[in-house]
Amino acid sequence: MKITVIGSGYVGLVTGTCLAEVGNEVCCLDVDPAKIALLQAGGIPIYEPGLDDMVHRNVAAGRLHFTTDVAESVAFGDIQFIAVGTPPDEDGSADLQYVLAAARNIGRYMDGYKVVVDKSTVPVGTADKVRAALAEVLAERDVQLDYSVVSNPEFLKEGAAIEDFMKPDRIVVGAEDERAVEMMRRLYAPFQRNHERILFMDVRSAELTKYAANAMLATRISFMNELANLAETLGADIELVRRGIGSDPRIGYHFLYPGAGYGGSCFPKDVKALVSSGKAHGHTLRVLDAVEAANDAQKLRLVEKAVARFGEDLSGCRFALWGLAFKPNTDDMREAPSRV
Repeated sequence: MKITVIGSGYVGLVTGTCLAEVGNEVCCLDVDPAKIALLQAGGIPIYEPGLDDMVHRNVAAGRLHFTTDVAESVAFGDIQFIAVGTPPDEDGSADLQYVLAAARNIGRYMDGYKVVVDKSTVPVGTADKVRAALAEVLAERDVQLDYSVVSNPEFLKEGAAIEDFMKPDRIVVGAEDERAVEMMRRLYAPFQRNHERILFMDVRSAELTKYAANAMLATRISFMNELANLAETLGADIELVRRGIGSDPRIGYHFLYPGAGYGGSCFPKDVKALVSSGKAHGHTLRVLDAVEAANDAQKLRLVEKAVARFGEDLSGCRFALWGLAFKPNTDDMREAPSRV
């Protein structure tokens, strides 16, 4: 299949490369000429284990190429993935300006049926806004063309993103017309040869699923950090506690490791965006308010320990920080607890 990926950052580059790896023709667009020049020269703008080899292999095979030309990218793909950034706005809500700009560009240059896929993490209702943006631009052009808008959120862990894409535990697709469903089913067929991994649902449910997943994982982290602090006070060993509760299959071991608080490009902004979305619709998400507050406090925990040991006056002390990125196997410093 012929696929365009708009945005060649973390999600876009991994998505485009993995789709090329299974035999598709992929065009990755970015408006940053320096990033595209780097990719065209054989460089990689992010660190992700195994990604550089996979990019080079698919570029050499002619299945993957990079461009800054919007018209070329729209003409190329029958499926247009929008994988641009959705940074937090001042009120914590997701800023959709780049998503909607991408949608308008598709509408400006498309000349036939397109499946427009929201791959970026976006709040519920974004697909409606993308659909409206496309309709508005097509009306300005005075043309009538068919298109479908699909939600297909990513579930990629930095440091293990290729494994997550190539061997997914689930593929969530929000689509509401048969033509789009069939194209998405064809696209993901190579990734589910052993058993059915696609969960088809309505678009709004797909949009909410992504936020719900990240909020649940963030909740587990904050919960364990609070327990770790209590265990230390009580003289209990949190590692033994973790094993004790993790052995319950209803709980499991994932994301039960205490630490200096969660960071990264996803959990902080997604929790904020979900809380903001709730407020906008008259719902106070009390658990997530607490998750965020606990995480903010946890990032000061190491400072409190240092003060408890050395006293309030830390002048003249020298400290070493082991680990700067927000998690192992990545160079991503976004919202890293080390900064705090």
